Amino acid sequence: MIHRTGLILDFGGVLTTGVAACARAFDLRAGLPEGTFLSVIAKDPAGSALYADLERGTVTQAEWNKGTAALLGIEGTNLLGRVLQDLHPEPSVIAAAQAARAAGVKLGIFSNSLGMEPYNVYDGYDLAVNYDVVLISEHYKMRKPDPEIYEIMLNLMELPGEACVFVDDTARNLSPAEELGIATILAENPASTISQMEALLGISLTKQV
Repeated sequence: MIHRTGLILDFGGVLTTGVAACARAFDLRAGLPEGTFLSVIAKDPAGSALYADLERGTVTQAEWNKGTAALLGIEGTNLLGRVLQDLHPEPSVIAAAQAARAAGVKLGIFSNSLGMEPYNVYDGYDLAVNYDVVLISEHYKMRKPDPEIYEIMLNLMELPGEACVFVDDTARNLSPAEELGIATILAENPASTISQMEALLGISLTKQV
């Protein structure tokens, strides 16, 4: 059995409730057809490019707010904060991660940035206290799934890929990790995520959840 001693976690959709549900609720509040926001940031060429720039930190959140609001045809003040107003912590996964840390597993956060101002999605999570390594993509001008940023994450973890488990809610972000020997989990619901974490780490995480 492989002895894995590192657990790398995405932030949004892993330590939090689902981002897609927030986006659908935002569409409803903003009077937009369901699916509009996600379509603009994922499928519209200008919108997806702007979102990638936000994740890489080459545009500010305020610039992204203005540009994306124009594509949506709505007012842009604190757009990201409005989109994510229903985003909440996922306590069972957070507790499982801390149980892993208490058992000696090194914890890392590996998150594509959404900018920090005017809305900071990381507020209240005490990442620097509760996790051993925190990588926010904007600090490296890269983003998942850029392969190089995975190598940076492993260097920060000071562990080989074979010793790590990576959890992300976006399937395309998993392949570059697998290329480095990292075991991966696609986060689809908390119970399944925790069960797979337990299986890959070889420890129980539910007694403290």
